[in-house]
Amino acid sequence: MFPDILILGSTGSVGEQAVDVAKQHGIRVMALSAHRNWRRVAEQARELHVCAAAMTERCAAAALRLELADTDVKVYEGEEGLLEMIGEIPATFAVNAILGEAGLRPTLAVLESGKHLALANKESLVVAGELVMAEAKRRGLSITPVDSEHSAIFQALRSGKNEEIKRLILTASGGPFFGKKRTELSNITVDDTLAHPTWQMGAKITVDSATLMNKGFEVIEAAHLFGVTPDRIDVVVHRESIIHSMVEYIDNSVIAQMSVPDMRLCVQYALTAPHRTAAVIPRLDLLSVGHLTFAAPDEETFPLLPLAKRAYLMGGAVPAALNAANEVAVAAFLAREIPFLKLSDVVLRVVSDMSHAANAHTLQGILDVDREARERAKALL
Repeated sequence: MFPDILILGSTGSVGEQAVDVAKQHGIRVMALSAHRNWRRVAEQARELHVCAAAMTERCAAAALRLELADTDVKVYEGEEGLLEMIGEIPATFAVNAILGEAGLRPTLAVLESGKHLALANKESLVVAGELVMAEAKRRGLSITPVDSEHSAIFQALRSGKNEEIKRLILTASGGPFFGKKRTELSNITVDDTLAHPTWQMGAKITVDSATLMNKGFEVIEAAHLFGVTPDRIDVVVHRESIIHSMVEYIDNSVIAQMSVPDMRLCVQYALTAPHRTAAVIPRLDLLSVGHLTFAAPDEETFPLLPLAKRAYLMGGAVPAALNAANEVAVAAFLAREIPFLKLSDVVLRVVSDMSHAANAHTLQGILDVDREARERAKALL
């Protein structure tokens, strides 16, 4: 029932959960990739008996090749090696859990090689959603979402037709600073920011959750995946993270998907949809949850959410500029080079100065915008 798969970004949070799902269900993992954590890739390669692995950092590739010298695992090197591996390994599906804009070219390579895609790399759709969706349609390939919110919508959409959708409702945990005003965020530390109330995630996505940038990216991702414009996508803060998102239909019925907050369910369903298989996560006990709450997001204190909606509507490569500036600013914040509030200020300034990015629609144009936005963001640090 399960397809043979590749796991790209296998040492990150989602990648590790994909590895766990594969082990629990006996899914054949043919290849892995990571950036520099060769020790963990070596462990995974032996556990899963893969035939190939790619390391985009060349020194890490050399170390992995030496570590696996007693096996038949072929080690690919650098970004071009990763793309070569994607094209050569005859898997049916690829899970793309690579972090950030670095996942875009692998996403396109997966589709170009005729593989179906389980997508956890939301930046692929934020940066180049039109190109990615067009390539999948042209080749008759599926893109199944791994993000919990989009997985929830994907599941809820089985209750109706696309033309019956009134709106999509993305839920947000609100991050660690829910209820705070801008004046209360001036002395926020990195440790404060990484203390997410419900999800265990990597550092970058946890910061994005704290600024609500992650939710802005998810609005853009949902618009591309489901063909719904941002004016029909609402965000509600749901602190318990039990309802992962909802679809409201034209008859005013609302279909919600609920579970304990565990990304392994999303990975599993992305690989088996529309079928379901035995659980890899704990069951949901509503009596222990007790109550579910909802609130509107504070778009004044957290301006990156409305900025993402504006970037999508501006079109072209403006969302790519948004993502690039955010990646630079988040890295600087995590390195303790800028305060928390400056993070959003940098992103706002870069996007406001790059309205010309709306004219970029090709892959090369998008990559040029990405590079310019990163340079502008670095100059503002």
